Amino acid sequence: MTRRTALLGLASALAGTAAQLPANRRVRWALGSNLWNSFPGSQFTDILDVMRDTGFIGLRLTQYPQILTKYNISARQMEQEVSKRGLHVITISFNGPAQDAAQHAEILSRAKDAMGFLKRFGANMLVVFSPRRGPTGDAFATMCRFYNQLGETAGEMGFRAGLHSHLGQMVQTAEEVDRCMALTDPKLFHFAPDTAHVYLAGDDPAALMEKHKRRLMMADYKDAKRAGLTAKYAVNTYDLGDGEIDFAACHRVLKSISFDGWLCSDLDIARKGPRVSYERCGEYIVKKLEPIYA
Repeated sequence: MTRRTALLGLASALAGTAAQLPANRRVRWALGSNLWNSFPGSQFTDILDVMRDTGFIGLRLTQYPQILTKYNISARQMEQEVSKRGLHVITISFNGPAQDAAQHAEILSRAKDAMGFLKRFGANMLVVFSPRRGPTGDAFATMCRFYNQLGETAGEMGFRAGLHSHLGQMVQTAEEVDRCMALTDPKLFHFAPDTAHVYLAGDDPAALMEKHKRRLMMADYKDAKRAGLTAKYAVNTYDLGDGEIDFAACHRVLKSISFDGWLCSDLDIARKGPRVSYERCGEYIVKKLEPIYA
């Protein structure tokens, strides 16, 4: 074999590998930093290297601002590391006791800080988790009134804020999503569902996305199986394609609205490690989802 033949073979192999990465055109793919909490000793750059190599080019941060201390990294250093790999920080998982009016000012202050941090990365979304489940009464309506205020503040900063439904929180079921959407202004507050949590709550992710598609800001694509569900729901979540969720139907909803934005494959568990899981998720995206809507 000549040197030229060997180089051409290597180039072809590399091109073949690249072709298996998500296209990241209209639908752009992200992952969440929370998974690496299950892998002690990880560095922040480990997350970025997996992202770069698997085609998940966006990152949703969790536990901000504590994540800076956890990984002993400054905002400036994070910006540099993300930039040199051609990646993006797209949002933060944000929460707070929104059902308690006495704490609204403090939550709003933290939200402003979070969005100010995100601005340095060019991000424009804030994913909002509802408070823990508990007695409701007027609490649900109080929460929704605050979400309008939060959404208005986000808009003033060039952001959109959107609800992320989740097991164990005040907005868990499709019925509760519907109620929150009804009690918030569609111009101020948007929707960022998690397919696994919708499905494990007993509902249909694609149907819920269809119902609120005009408020869809982004979505988490996470697979799941319902059998044996306990409070330790992470073991019921899976790499894309290994569970029971109809992602083809979800993708058809995106196509119907010409969705142009981010999807986050925010895994709760990686049975063979983050890199293997995201390689498998990327392969599923390329083979099963991109032919529907890329």
